[in-house]
Amino acid sequence: MSKENTIQVFEHGFLPIKGKFEPRHFVALSKLNALHNYQYFDLKYNGVVFKQFVGVIQVDGLTIEILPKIDNDGKSTNVWQKALIEMLRVTKKLKVQKLDNADVNRQNIHLLDIYFEWFLNEVQLLIHQGLIKQYYKETGDVKALKGKLEFAGHISRNLVHKERFFTTHQVYDKDHLVHQIISKALNIVEKCTKGNYLYSKCKTVQLDFPEVKNISVTEATFSKIQKTRKNAPYETALAISKFIILNFAPNISSGSENMLALLFDMNNLWEEYILARLKQSDREVTVYGQQSTHFWNGISIRPDIVIEKDEMKFIIDTKWKNISYSKPSTHDLRQMYVYNDYWKSDKAMLLYPSNTTDFSPFIKFQNHHVHEYMFENDKKLKQHGCCLGKGSIFKLGKDSLNDKIGDEIIDCFLIK
Repeated sequence: MSKENTIQVFEHGFLPIKGKFEPRHFVALSKLNALHNYQYFDLKYNGVVFKQFVGVIQVDGLTIEILPKIDNDGKSTNVWQKALIEMLRVTKKLKVQKLDNADVNRQNIHLLDIYFEWFLNEVQLLIHQGLIKQYYKETGDVKALKGKLEFAGHISRNLVHKERFFTTHQVYDKDHLVHQIISKALNIVEKCTKGNYLYSKCKTVQLDFPEVKNISVTEATFSKIQKTRKNAPYETALAISKFIILNFAPNISSGSENMLALLFDMNNLWEEYILARLKQSDREVTVYGQQSTHFWNGISIRPDIVIEKDEMKFIIDTKWKNISYSKPSTHDLRQMYVYNDYWKSDKAMLLYPSNTTDFSPFIKFQNHHVHEYMFENDKKLKQHGCCLGKGSIFKLGKDSLNDKIGDEIIDCFLIK
């Protein structure tokens, strides 16, 4: 993908219909947005306003990269592109070696290229290791009687062909569901890489891959695959196949254009990134994500992250938004109050992205008489509180991600 066919925008930015972004692209994006309940962007009469989703969209030769952004950070699109790739790598949504700015600028790297190359490498590895065969049932004409004779079909089809039998029988070969799904994804990669350096690599992989039936693949198709020791090596290739196939929208603009959209909600990505960094920390704590408990009438609640240290528990709720010039919402503070109460925690943090690391003091909730703690060596009654945490995404004065952000957060809970 050349830079000439690429547009880079930031989340919540506006992309007008002009230049490379033509009316046909606008129509295609509007239909993609409708397919996904209008969650990706807002449509204006003269362009598109993006929301909190970042990633890449390719339509009819045009690549649109949507990058994360902190207000007034002064970082370039190349820096944020590298930061997004690294965040996806840390959260294991992407397998790629660490990149520096020179690599990004020199190779014109795009997220689609990285995903496609990852997928092609995984399929090449499977071919090298040896593709598996599986049993499956097939119904059709055979020249020797085997399996179950489908009598009605046999009479209607083979009345004058005495040498054939219409049967349902078992077949043991490489034309099975797992390979059919991977082949489907390979076909999409072929369509999306024409004119790209990955196109020839994709064609080579397709030549080495067995010919299989072309099937229609939906989300339900993947649930039919039973995990076994035999197909365990296929796990990564199937996961990428699912991501590619389910995000591919052929003929969405009622023309010949094909669209592929790989988009990530930054609210979720920020949460998963912080969780991964906390788990990488060498501090002696235990970190949990997505820990829920019953709340009321079948409704459950869950904080983003729970940290345990001996008998102490700490709560973190991540927020991908700018907090520089405003206070947290009353709704967010109520959430933290409830989390503290239900998890028996005396410290909670609302964590926001920032250019510099800054943790406010833990301020106790006022007039709290319900949940109090008695410590053996401290006869005073303690109330629980909350702090506003601003975690620096980048290292101080540098363009690389702050890989010590997990240590900084944990230290805040243990020291303050």
